[in-house]
Amino acid sequence: MASDFTRYPWYAYNGTRIPLQLGKVVLELLMAGGWLMVLIVLCSILVLAICIDRLVTLNPKTIAPPHLLATVWKQLKKGELDNTRLRTLRQSSPLGRILAAGLANAHHGRDVMKESIQEAAGHVVHDLERYLNTLGTIAAVAPLLGLLGTVVGMIDVFAEIMSQGTGNASALAGGISEALITTAAGLTVAIPAIVMHRYFVGKIDAIVVELEQETIKLVDALHSEESTEAGA
Repeated sequence: MASDFTRYPWYAYNGTRIPLQLGKVVLELLMAGGWLMVLIVLCSILVLAICIDRLVTLNPKTIAPPHLLATVWKQLKKGELDNTRLRTLRQSSPLGRILAAGLANAHHGRDVMKESIQEAAGHVVHDLERYLNTLGTIAAVAPLLGLLGTVVGMIDVFAEIMSQGTGNASALAGGISEALITTAAGLTVAIPAIVMHRYFVGKIDAIVVELEQETIKLVDALHSEESTEAGA
């Protein structure tokens, strides 16, 4: 096992071997994987950027502030919900955007109000799902890129066998290991991408259910009150 450590620069600190020049090692792996490793690395950067963006964006408290509906209802009861406050509500959060769309058409009846809410909700959901198709595509493509790199590497290995024979076993083993690097890299990118894609889909589903519950409360409260006033 000691000979394996001689491939890279190491030093001992408190009895623990710690690698130096990690960047150089990573660069050697990238070069060993060939030009397809560049695409896999770009995929990994995109996955990381999308995950950070969605983790920041898909904050339930930002999308559906806890006391927003109660505040809107109080303003509505007091007659303070004018066009200016309605515009502010629309710009405040995704839930505010949906509520504002419904309130702007509340006087047209329950059906029209629900249609306007559904239309606004469709735009909100589309914004929440932004980049998820890209994330899912990368999750599907990254292992294929790795497999393609392995196939190309194996072709090179067999071409070497045809030209020089099988006498140099260590060279052939090195070529095969280099060919498998791309598969390992592709799977390393794809597995977290699949996990995060499913996580974000589930989180969006939960947020959409919460948005629906809040808007249904507003529609029911508004039109049940109108029905009561009409009956009186």
